[in-house]
Amino acid sequence: MQKSKLSKNQSAKKSEPETPDFRTKVLDVVARIPDGMVLTYKQVAEAAGSPNAARAVGTIMSHNRDPEIPCHRVVRSDGIIGGYAFGGAEKRFLLEAEQRGEKTFARRQKLFKGRA
Repeated sequence: MQKSKLSKNQSAKKSEPETPDFRTKVLDVVARIPDGMVLTYKQVAEAAGSPNAARAVGTIMSHNRDPEIPCHRVVRSDGIIGGYAFGGAEKRFLLEAEQRGEKTFARRQKLFKGRA
């Protein structure tokens, strides 16, 4: 999986983890991860302005109910893909499909429809 890099002008200002403002910044960062790319939980935390808040990013991702937010594109720093509400196999399927150039939004919509 290819990791995405956000430019400095794309990262948000500092914020405290687990605040509504931090949550909004995290969701914004994740929404901008391009198809076929990934960021680690730590990279998302850094881009949202709280470099030590990787666990908070994981918590925010675990509560995501919006298929517009591609939370499957956030992975662990150690190379393991990490958790996903629909299971690791589904997360891996989505990531591999995007790497092949396939669009996954319709599939994510169906998954989230049953979860909302």
